[in-house]
Amino acid sequence: MKAVVIGGSHAALAYAAELRKLSEDAEITILSSDAETPYQRPPLSKAYMSGKVTFEQIVLRPDEWYQANRIELLRGVRATAIDRAERRIHLSNGEIRAYDRLVLATGARPRRLPEAIGGLLPNVFVMRDLADAHHLMAEMVEGRRLVVVGGGYIGLEAASEAAKKGVSVTVIEAADRILKRVASAETADDVRALHKAHGVTILEDTALARIVEKDGAAVGVELGGGEVLPADFVITGIGVVPDIALAETAGLEIANGIKVDLQLKTSDETIFAIGDCACFPYHDQMIRLESVQNANDMGIVAARNSLGEAVDYRPVPWFWSDQFELKLQIAGLNTGYDTVVTRAGAREGAKSHFYFRGNDFLAADCLNDGATYMMSRRLLEAGKGPTPEQIRDPSFVLKSLL
Repeated sequence: MKAVVIGGSHAALAYAAELRKLSEDAEITILSSDAETPYQRPPLSKAYMSGKVTFEQIVLRPDEWYQANRIELLRGVRATAIDRAERRIHLSNGEIRAYDRLVLATGARPRRLPEAIGGLLPNVFVMRDLADAHHLMAEMVEGRRLVVVGGGYIGLEAASEAAKKGVSVTVIEAADRILKRVASAETADDVRALHKAHGVTILEDTALARIVEKDGAAVGVELGGGEVLPADFVITGIGVVPDIALAETAGLEIANGIKVDLQLKTSDETIFAIGDCACFPYHDQMIRLESVQNANDMGIVAARNSLGEAVDYRPVPWFWSDQFELKLQIAGLNTGYDTVVTRAGAREGAKSHFYFRGNDFLAADCLNDGATYMMSRRLLEAGKGPTPEQIRDPSFVLKSLL
């Protein structure tokens, strides 16, 4: 079997590693548009930008691994077209590759502000890849001024790293509070207080009018009310869009990403989609997940199904964010919650916010509360969970449910 994977991500490497484990004979090729050896992206806005880890420490697999496992890695090469009828892929270097199984791990692209309001000025940055991280590391110098557009996790992580380096930081958020799409008001309150304690200014319910330009560069950000915030550089953290162009051109079904079934097959049974680009069934809805867990687990399931198994993908999502001294770990998915219950952790200052729909336990945001996070994951994986009343009872032991 010839398997070709488009994308050099967690998902792509998880697929390749699992397929090689299951099949000695499979021919495996990974096409990566990056010039670098595939690397982890989440640490870029966290440990890498803070200097805690080197590039070698975030590389997903060393070069020798590909050779030892007979996996062909083509770097700096893009797939330009998929010929589904002939099962061939056209590459940017002029080559054509045949496949029996094709895996789309094309990921997602950061949203950018429109060019008309200054979104493409050279010192207006996004945070997605290694080049972005290097540009921002060069900009984050003590005494400079940064405006972050967007109060989601990426924006807040960038704000944290900049503030730690002595940069004066203002975050503007169009919604009435930070983390509106992804977390409860309780978690947002804790994160906001943390940033303010470190000197970060957070402006919520604040519209952006335009980036103020002078001599071809951003020098400020004009708000909806006319006020101008001076800025030496700007970071936009306003979400991502799945990279579906290749799949769409090939005629695959699209629905907020590349639509797949429970076995991660697209509308073409020989083609799978995994990672940030894939939209899959989850509890009677179609969702995309942007997380390491999702990428890794999807890769494993797709590899097994490539060889003829029929494994359904039923994840227990988890995420994390590092900001200042806060390690926020999230177990589960809080979609549809109607109740949040806060519980103190065993360590001083630790706490967790538990999400419920009725009496059903959905997720937990654990703030410097690793023990509760691990227990919450175990409970979700086991299909068990506490009730709101049990969480409100400080004497109740979560482990008793297992």
